[in-house]
Amino acid sequence: MEMKLVISEPKTGKSFQTELDKVKSKVLNGMRVGQDLDGSLIGCAGYKFRITGGTDKDGFPMRADMLGMERKRVLLSKGPGFRPETTGERRKKTIRGNTIGEDIAQVNLKVEAEGATPFVQLLGISVEPKPEKQEEKSNA
Repeated sequence: MEMKLVISEPKTGKSFQTELDKVKSKVLNGMRVGQDLDGSLIGCAGYKFRITGGTDKDGFPMRADMLGMERKRVLLSKGPGFRPETTGERRKKTIRGNTIGEDIAQVNLKVEAEGATPFVQLLGISVEPKPEKQEEKSNA
């Protein structure tokens, strides 16, 4: 199963999505949310990333404060995995532990240190510039 990586770049405020094949995604197995990752492991030499979260194959979110790889139903009062509608609300929700395993389908990363090559070029993504808004000229 391929793993998706959602990489956010705080400097520009943009996020990019890419996929890792089965072989490269095995490098991430056993890593935890909050841990730093060397970019050369995923094909981005010179970059450093921090794992900020992820979801499993069924969409259950990873939670940094729950150890392990398994899913559990826990009583939550705040996110990730729960957004209270009223003050003081708590609910039992199913969430995933903080360790990356084979069931994880998406991993969220944040750029901590940049390399020499532009990030977009490493991923092979073409970024199209936004068309500029043309102001209508009035004949008044």
